[in-house]
Amino acid sequence: MQNVVLVEELDAEAELDRLAGYYRSAGGPGVRLLNSLGGSAETLLDQLPPSVREALTGATEQALWLAMHAAEGSRRAVPDQRPWVNTAVTTAMGAAGGVGGVSTSLVELPATTTMLLRAIQGAAAREGFDPSEDGVKFDCVQVLSAAGPLSFDDGADFGFFSARMTLTGPALQKLIATVAPKLAVVLGQKLAAQSVPVLGALAGGGTNYVYTRYYQRIARVHFGLRRLASDADIPHDDLVRKLAARM
Repeated sequence: MQNVVLVEELDAEAELDRLAGYYRSAGGPGVRLLNSLGGSAETLLDQLPPSVREALTGATEQALWLAMHAAEGSRRAVPDQRPWVNTAVTTAMGAAGGVGGVSTSLVELPATTTMLLRAIQGAAAREGFDPSEDGVKFDCVQVLSAAGPLSFDDGADFGFFSARMTLTGPALQKLIATVAPKLAVVLGQKLAAQSVPVLGALAGGGTNYVYTRYYQRIARVHFGLRRLASDADIPHDDLVRKLAARM
């Protein structure tokens, strides 16, 4: 029995090492480059026209609603893709959206949000979760909203890995209303990067590439911890602390 317990502990430690690798790679060279070029969130958002800044939270909330419905519906028609496919599609979307500056970027925003959410759902599925379950839907939105690849939120806070609730219709409405302002900052930074016509195509494609790569890795950490807590019968908070110690 002691040997069995020892093997289980070693397996848990190996799995934590794997998840720590995902976490470290999420903040790779692309994220550092965006941070160095973009500056603070406030500086980037100041580059947007006042009318866009004022409407950004509402536009983000609407994009989230559309993404929730579109992502769920598309799962029935299109299977989950490999991570590199998701990254390639969103990169192309960002490039197309950035061609015309802010105007075309706003049109592209819901599509990119949907693809990011689908990529997160795909990561959940790869860790053994059913993205159609209410609790998993909540976690997917939580991953999308609670961490961002730019400097205002560099992923150092592990708190959101512990949040979970049962998602119902009213709870979903409350969740989206709550997370939209924070996600608006993340997406506002993206819009600002795409604000220069033509040159925005390069910025939009590059930003979407970094975002998709980041969120897929963070999602693997998030759902990997959930699965490990269940499989190894280790309290989730203990796993979060052990993961943080590896950073």
